[in-house]
Amino acid sequence: MAVSEEECSSAKSRSSSSASSSSSSHYLAKCVLRGSVVLQVLYGHIRFPTSYDVVFGKETSIELVIIGEDGIVQSICEQPVFGTIKDISILPWNDKFCTQNPQMVGKDLLVVISDSGKLSFLSFCNEMHRFFPVTQVQLSNPGNSRNQLGRMLAIDSSGCFIAASAYENRLAMFSVSLSGGSDIIDKKILFPPENEVDGSAARVQKNSIHGTIWSMSFISKDPSQSSKEHSPVLAIILNRRDAVLNELLLLGWNIRDQDIYVISTYVEDGPLAHSIVEVPHSHGFAFMFREGDALLMDLRDAHNPFCVCRTSSNFLSNVVDEANFVQESSRGCDLSRVLQVDDEGGLFNVAACALLELSDLDPMCIDGDKYNVNVTYKHVCSWTWELGNVKNPRMIVCADTGEYFMIEIMFGPDGPKVQESECLYQGSPSKALLWAEGGFLAALVDMGDGMVLKMENGMLLYTSPIQNIAPVLDMSVVDYHDEKHDQMFACCGVAPEGSLRLIRSGISVEKLLRTAPIYQGITGTWTLRMKVIDSYHSFLVLSFVEETRVLSVGLSFTDVTDSVGFQPDVSTLACGIVNDGLLVQIHKNAVRVCLPTKAAHSEGIPLPSPVFTSWFPENMSISLGAVGHNLIVVSSSNPCFLFILGVRVLSLHQYEIYEMQHLSLQNELSCVSIPHKRFGQTNNSLPFGVDVSNTFVIGTHKPSVEVLSYGPNEGVTILASGMISLTNTLGTAISGCIPQDVRLVLVDRLYVLAGLRNGMLLRFEWPAASAMPLSVLTSQSLVGRQIYDKLYEKTKDYYPVELQLIATRRIGITPVFLVPLSDSLDGDIVVLSDRPWLLHTARHSISYTSISFQSSTHVTPVEMVHSNRLNVQKFHLGGTPREVLYHSESRLLLVMRTDLIDDTCSSDICFVDPLSGSVLSSFKLEPGETGKSMELVRVGNEQVLVVGTSLSSGPAIMPSGEAESTKGRLIVLCLEHVQNSDSGSMTFCSKAGSSSQRASPFHEIVGYATEQLSSSSLCSSPDDTSCDGIKLEETEAWQFRFAYSSTWSGMVLAICSYLDRYFLASAGNAFYVCGFPNDNPQRVRKFNVARTRFMITSLTAHFTTIAVGDCRDGVLFYAYHEDSKKLQQLYFDPCQRLVADCILMDVNTAVVSDRKGSIAVLSSADYSEDSASPECNLTVSCAYYMGEIAMSIRKGSFSYKLPADDVLKGSDGNIDFSRNAIIVSTLLGSIITFVPISREEYELLEAVQDRLVVHPLTAPILGNDHNEYRGRENPAGVPKILDGDMLSQFLELTSMQQEAVLSSPFGAQGTPKPSLKSRHVPIPVNQVVQLLERAGGDRAHLKDHVARSQFSTVNTAELSIMPMRRNILDSQYAIIDT
Repeated sequence: MAVSEEECSSAKSRSSSSASSSSSSHYLAKCVLRGSVVLQVLYGHIRFPTSYDVVFGKETSIELVIIGEDGIVQSICEQPVFGTIKDISILPWNDKFCTQNPQMVGKDLLVVISDSGKLSFLSFCNEMHRFFPVTQVQLSNPGNSRNQLGRMLAIDSSGCFIAASAYENRLAMFSVSLSGGSDIIDKKILFPPENEVDGSAARVQKNSIHGTIWSMSFISKDPSQSSKEHSPVLAIILNRRDAVLNELLLLGWNIRDQDIYVISTYVEDGPLAHSIVEVPHSHGFAFMFREGDALLMDLRDAHNPFCVCRTSSNFLSNVVDEANFVQESSRGCDLSRVLQVDDEGGLFNVAACALLELSDLDPMCIDGDKYNVNVTYKHVCSWTWELGNVKNPRMIVCADTGEYFMIEIMFGPDGPKVQESECLYQGSPSKALLWAEGGFLAALVDMGDGMVLKMENGMLLYTSPIQNIAPVLDMSVVDYHDEKHDQMFACCGVAPEGSLRLIRSGISVEKLLRTAPIYQGITGTWTLRMKVIDSYHSFLVLSFVEETRVLSVGLSFTDVTDSVGFQPDVSTLACGIVNDGLLVQIHKNAVRVCLPTKAAHSEGIPLPSPVFTSWFPENMSISLGAVGHNLIVVSSSNPCFLFILGVRVLSLHQYEIYEMQHLSLQNELSCVSIPHKRFGQTNNSLPFGVDVSNTFVIGTHKPSVEVLSYGPNEGVTILASGMISLTNTLGTAISGCIPQDVRLVLVDRLYVLAGLRNGMLLRFEWPAASAMPLSVLTSQSLVGRQIYDKLYEKTKDYYPVELQLIATRRIGITPVFLVPLSDSLDGDIVVLSDRPWLLHTARHSISYTSISFQSSTHVTPVEMVHSNRLNVQKFHLGGTPREVLYHSESRLLLVMRTDLIDDTCSSDICFVDPLSGSVLSSFKLEPGETGKSMELVRVGNEQVLVVGTSLSSGPAIMPSGEAESTKGRLIVLCLEHVQNSDSGSMTFCSKAGSSSQRASPFHEIVGYATEQLSSSSLCSSPDDTSCDGIKLEETEAWQFRFAYSSTWSGMVLAICSYLDRYFLASAGNAFYVCGFPNDNPQRVRKFNVARTRFMITSLTAHFTTIAVGDCRDGVLFYAYHEDSKKLQQLYFDPCQRLVADCILMDVNTAVVSDRKGSIAVLSSADYSEDSASPECNLTVSCAYYMGEIAMSIRKGSFSYKLPADDVLKGSDGNIDFSRNAIIVSTLLGSIITFVPISREEYELLEAVQDRLVVHPLTAPILGNDHNEYRGRENPAGVPKILDGDMLSQFLELTSMQQEAVLSSPFGAQGTPKPSLKSRHVPIPVNQVVQLLERAGGDRAHLKDHVARSQFSTVNTAELSIMPMRRNILDSQYAIIDT
């Protein structure tokens, strides 16, 4: 049915009024999953002088990880740098260095050059759990000019000298100061001098560096000679313009005369040299890698360099027709060059120059002919040296064919000899390599998962993956399980590593075991070890209203209550292990110590029944209790008493519980916890007078938290006390502040966590003065005045310390329970309230991540035997998955694949089961045909799939930006639900791409990314249909039925549905309005056509508005008039932009991303229809420079709707974060959300951001001007989208630091808006925290976490064991959801 002009006008008017508010609203950008592409990998003593830490250098962030003993990469932290990293290196600690900061002694520094134009020195702060700049040296102006310093780094092995080069013609050298002053750099020299900066003034002669610098390395001297006494020697590989061969230049720096000069030049006929690498501990030897071989150079005499040895002829030998790999013409190909390409065939030169201003190489195309390149020579693309091998240095290299070799240098009386190995491993070519301790090798891949390999018996063996989901070419956001929470299916990687990945917010969980629904009325869960030093738990204790059951922990759970000795007909309040083999049960009437039998555990007593003894309070009942090592604490409520109990042996298998002390309390206890004693736990950084082994923590109804200790001679001592008195932004006291749970945590410092009954979480710390003897601070305690009198004689010199409230967070409205994931005091903690969270204890302030599971009331860790199941489910599809759609009727995914290794086709469209990744059916395109676009379009009451393809090879775009003369095809496929299908008429694949899985040993693999959002595996218990052994219904299937095709003039690059009865399709620089006459999918009619000046790259529509994105003019708005069947251009983009993707939020507002890394919101709401014309420009409402190219933009949100949201929202209710939110995915693997906020919140957060960007604790660590960085590629004066990554740092600060930030004046960058200048009232901390926590949403984690961490959950009275993916700790946990 046609829509009349009046209906269109009225509808547009209605949506325009709503859109005006939408377009005027502001956005907050939040990176929920950071890019997974690792460009550099480093090794050093980062956290401590004795730690061996790995640093991943990414383009826009730095990640600190460790490789565990099991070869799993575990993330410590990931930090955005608010800039673009160009190169990063380690400055090793030198004993000759002096530093005034004792925390830096023995620790290595990171040296980074970036687009800020500065050379930055970073040190890791354990207290703040992040990197901070030590000093910065200005090298050049900010930006990416070829002739400006800041492209490549080289550092002398002794750490005394640093070199930084431009892309061409220029370099600088620095000497590192040994004096220990504030400046790390002692001297600096530029070459050529600043007065010869202009290339025309530079002398182009043999003894100059006029040309492109491909590689550089310092050549070390004999360590017996002081490095400061002799000039450093720098070797560089130089490519002169029009030269056939590259040169090896040796440069010297005469420090006394401040002169850089060319010592010698070396050129040898043969293959092209691309890299120079110093041999460690050799004092003058270096490898020069060339295409096809490697030369060992003797550079001890810098005036006479010569080759002493070259690799044998079979090493890097010639290879012909090596499929699936690409020959690079220089030292590795930066992923930024590879990914910043036109995925429709190859960038035209003009756009490429705009997009790749610094590219030395032509960008490689994803759809090009790279998969059939004839490789003439292998060449080394990455290398790494063995640590600590001084005698015979060994190096592992990776060739561009994915082969890994070892090179060993043996120094003998006849000189050095080089020995090469056979191929040690065949996989994907790596961008960066690192040989770590334990024989592990980290291999990072550009567009696929990296690997951790291990050297064993002279071979490299696959150990674990390092996940890399880049590039994310497309995504589909859908609430697949009706959880009121979106999840993402993403097309990741390129052939042969292409895959489909499922990404959900929060830490992921999966069911490993599920019981029948027999656990109604559960009140508590605990896990117990048989011995204190046991690695794994032996028992799972379940407490019910009037019953207790004890289950043995294993692959199945067996009830062993009668063999353990717990009293079964009571509800257990607490339990634990007081000593080896002694289990304690606390219930309201007694405390019982039990000795289990061998029937319950192999270490039990050899008796037919368990032995137990009990202690009973006199004329009162027990309300709370806790069990620790050789210590039991219980309390009563009426009257209020605290009992300290111990256990002593009477004879073999006979024990006695005895009372060591009891106290009368003034206030009733609300909770109590005793830290577990773990052998080998250090007590560094403890406050004075605190011994964790005899300390326990209590919460009271006062309300307060108290830290107490017990000693045989001293009795109970009050060590510290913290009062709880909270107010809201209106100054009203917050009710319900009674502690529900308390925990003692020790990570770098000791602090107390308290979960309150009103859904709040608090962190208390000892004041700095407590490092000295306990300060005399007056504080009222929970203990009555008479108890103070009794304890006064013992504690008169040590009054209780007043704990400082460091941070508060509201995470829900229900009581907060704290469950540590391990017995160590630094273990992360599962926090239960409205929903489960994972609290990162190592973070400053309070930092937590959501867990992808429904709300639960009970959780307990379960440490079980090591499991090889990993975190994220990855569906290996083969080829390159280009587009994905969710078909709601079948609940299946439609995936377009290209670059298939198939004799019959190279591209297809397939049905994929989102649970198992199975390819259920597929439609193969013609040989030589490549799929480009697809969209579901409604025809009558059914949906069909409209597919656009390319029938031509080569680029789609001319250098001018116009469309190439090509051919394409438009195809219409019907989606049929087949009943009782004949198995012979259809082809079902059990798993796609099985033939290409040889390079990747695992089907389900995880990788790894920073501390942010988590991907979830749906594959769970054996009885869950999401497992690999899924049985599809043999009587049901979905398949494609061909309905229509037509050859078009031009590649069909974009398709979208329009008004539910048309569809739009582009070919070249034209787009068509098409439809199905009489709702017949076998007929397609073109109703009208419109043309743009340049190649169309995207199409999107909302109601009657059509947004067209091209590769030069940006976004253009059109409208289609059904009555006249005419297209009218309405609005024009005010800026030139190469559109990557575009989406319409309403008829007036478009969100567009470009190929330079920016995203902008364009609006036509300011123009009336009467005055509108094609010449009326769209308004850029706001913009944001991401530094990454967003290839896919979708509506959706990763945020959960919590009951607490209504409380946090307040009375005005002017924010709805889940509505109209935007999700974008980038080529570097990032996922970024843009959340709409109101003008009032925008102004509030903008004022906070203006202070954060200049505050020393939160300013960009590489020295970038934040305002300039986020405003790049956008017109001056355009409002900026708020930076959620910058604002989220506010949550990591303590309350005092937050107050200091908000009270600080604006800095040079902080130029407040007029509306903010008039703001005289202070910014309320609580309001900022609440707003950021809601706006920030959940983060995703794609980590290499092993499923040792598991939990048990009771959902509708079912008990389930589930693994949870975490950063460092390996345990499992049990969740009970009642």
